[in-house]
Amino acid sequence: MSLQVENLEHNMAKLTIEAPAEEFEKACQNAYMKQKSRISVPGFRKGKAPRKLIEKMYGAGVFYEDAANELIPEAYRRELDEHKELDVVSRPKIDVTQIEKDKPFIFTAEVALKPPVELGKYKGVKCTKIDTEVKDEEITEKIDEERGRDSRTITVEDRAIKYKDIAVIDFEGFVDGKAFDGGKGTDYELTIGSHSFIDNFEDQLVGHSIGDDVDVKVTFPDEYQEKSLEGKEALFKVKVKGIKEKQLPELDDEYVSDKGFDTVDEYKEDIKKKLATKKENEARAKKEDELIQAIIDDSRMDIPEAMIDTEADNLVENFARRIGSQGMSLDLYMQYTGMTIDRLKNQMTEQAKKNIESRLILEAIVNAEGIAATDEEFDEEVKKMAENYKMEPDKLKDLMGEEESKNMRRDLAMQKAVDLIINEAKEG
Repeated sequence: MSLQVENLEHNMAKLTIEAPAEEFEKACQNAYMKQKSRISVPGFRKGKAPRKLIEKMYGAGVFYEDAANELIPEAYRRELDEHKELDVVSRPKIDVTQIEKDKPFIFTAEVALKPPVELGKYKGVKCTKIDTEVKDEEITEKIDEERGRDSRTITVEDRAIKYKDIAVIDFEGFVDGKAFDGGKGTDYELTIGSHSFIDNFEDQLVGHSIGDDVDVKVTFPDEYQEKSLEGKEALFKVKVKGIKEKQLPELDDEYVSDKGFDTVDEYKEDIKKKLATKKENEARAKKEDELIQAIIDDSRMDIPEAMIDTEADNLVENFARRIGSQGMSLDLYMQYTGMTIDRLKNQMTEQAKKNIESRLILEAIVNAEGIAATDEEFDEEVKKMAENYKMEPDKLKDLMGEEESKNMRRDLAMQKAVDLIINEAKEG
């Protein structure tokens, strides 16, 4: 096995990998053993025809494709394991350059290499000061939100629709005077102010009473899941059939006792603490994003397109797993939204580039500062993970491979780099 590296522009490289002729022959024999039961040769039962006879009938290269598919991943992984100085950060683009009997098997892999970073200023970077004080109205809003979850719904008959009501409606939509598919509903319960319907549909129902017929005029967004409706004006014929409202429980000691508090004041104080924690976490996240972007803007790196493309693929795969855990396949999501895999990937591309830039910057700071995770920090992180998995920390550590442990230590070091730039930042 041999490897030659040709450096290309923009941190790309062409790897030429050569596998000995005997390895290629072994892969061809393996392909024959897997396929022979499916190949028909006159005078032989399936699976009994000699390899040489099959090759004579179907051509010398009948097993080459399967042999190459077996040999390429194995040879590629082996070379990267042996040449760890090659920091490959993309999927390889493979091209077979020699595939012949009794000759070495040669292929090329075009890959992106991790780009070097010319690190800009990362200490004392300016960032926006964010107010994290919890206002009284925010406490009230949060309490009303919780009371809303504990509310009961009652029917209203003596007044018109107002905001936050639930209007029970029949509706049918028309574009250019013609009804369109999916634009009709019966006994639909629409919460006014939820913005679940397009444009200002809900606003136009406010003030109307049970029995009213309402013409609601709206415009579909320029980008809409149903392409034929994009940017079109529509008229909805709406019949108001009922009005409901949520009745919130009284905010008193009896109500908060069910939530584990003795008094309303204790309950409010707990809400305030939780909101404060949330605002501080959000402020830190915004500060982190702002600082890292400022450092990116002051640094230089030439990121290969193949690296961005690979990261975008990873984001799509993560998205598919996430919706899969919620019971929806990616194909079904595409069907419902009218999205295509290419459009979804294009939407992920900007985030992919940002992810790469942020990661490279933090890794550069880790290297510049000589930051490393201590054994105590590593053990504490393992302990947290073990609690989530309901396992003993030592058992989890035993199950973790060398690569997983290395990645965890790297992530901990990068988090310490984040702490550094935040602590050194100048707010203003």
